[in-house]
Order: sequence, then C-alpha cells, then structure tokens
Amino acid sequence: MELEENKIISKTFLWMFIGLAITFGVGYYVSGNENMLYNLFSGYKWLMLVIVEFGIVIALSAFISKLSPIVAKTLFCIYAFITGLTFSTIFVVYEISSIIYVFGITSVVFLIFALLGYFTSLDLSKFGTYLFMALIAIIIASIINMFVGSSSLEFAITIIGLLVFVGYVAYDINMLKKSNVYEKNENLPIYWALQLYLDFINLFIRLLRLLGKQKN
Repeated sequence: MELEENKIISKTFLWMFIGLAITFGVGYYVSGNENMLYNLFSGYKWLMLVIVEFGIVIALSAFISKLSPIVAKTLFCIYAFITGLTFSTIFVVYEISSIIYVFGITSVVFLIFALLGYFTSLDLSKFGTYLFMALIAIIIASIINMFVGSSSLEFAITIIGLLVFVGYVAYDINMLKKSNVYEKNENLPIYWALQLYLDFINLFIRLLRLLGKQKN
C-alpha cells in the first residue's frame, strides 16, 4: 500500500512540474513576441482565454473519474498552456531575475507547507470549508477593488491570499495522502496535480506582487 501511495504522489508531482514548465515556458516565449502579445490581449481575446481556463478546471474537477486518462492529461496540458499565455504579461512587467528569485521562494514555501500537510497528525479536512469561504471572500474583495482601486485593500488581499494558499498547500497534500487509501482512479494524479499546480501559481503571483521588481 505504501509503495502504491508513493507511486501516486510521485506521478502527482511529476504532472504538477510538467504543468509549471509548460506555463512558464510558454509565458516566457510569448513575452518576447510583440505581435503575439498584441493579438492575445486585443479586444476580448483575453476574456475568452479566462473562460476556457475556468471551463477546463471545472471539467477536470467535476468529471475527472469519467474522463479517459489521455483526455485528462491533454486537458491538464492545455490548461497549463493557456495559463502560460496569460502569464506572458508577468515577463513583460517584471524583471526575469526577479521572477526567478520569487519562483525559488515560492518553491521553498510550497515545500515547507507540503511537508507540514503530509506529516501532520491533524485532520485537515475540517479546514477545507474555511479555506473555500476565505477564497470566495478574496475573489469578491478583488472584484470590488477593481472599481475602488485602493492600494491598501490590494495589499490586504495579497497578504490574506498568501495565507489562504499556503493553507491550501497543506490541506491538498493532506487530502492527497488520504485519497490514496480510499480512491482507486487512474486520473487521481492529474486531479491532484491540478490542485497543487493552482496552489503554486497563486502563491507565486502573490509573492511576486510583494517581492517582485518591475522593469523601469
């Protein structure tokens, strides 16, 4: 059982790293092509990308047990690719050295809370509802701040978001460990890879806002 558990966890992290590599690779490549950037973010094309992203996340989360392994893996890679397109703006705004620096910090923070979630004896399942409620509150506050434009509120949202997503890292790892015992599905690594990928990306974005150095 322990060998099988380690196998699933290894596959989960492998696919998470594949997703991150696709996202950052695509983002870096697109950021160096002005015509592609203009075409992507002119009109409502960026909105279509966001809608497709949400659609894929919903499909993978809600129907993961019904999808064939090849479809699940393909959708995950497509999601990482599309996220890379939207991520291209980060490479335009921030210095590459700063992005690498924050990526390293994000990796360390992610690892610390992943280990905490894996080795803790506490049952973290009860925190899922609170984390979700906090996430909804952050989304609502972010929408409001789009119209208000308050830098203080933006800073508060960033800090709270950072706390929420380090919590999600520990929570998701804890749930991944438990799901190995109770669930038998070939797509399990893809499902959890997506959750951890989202945790990492959201951590990275918030740390970049706090620590990133923008280009002059």
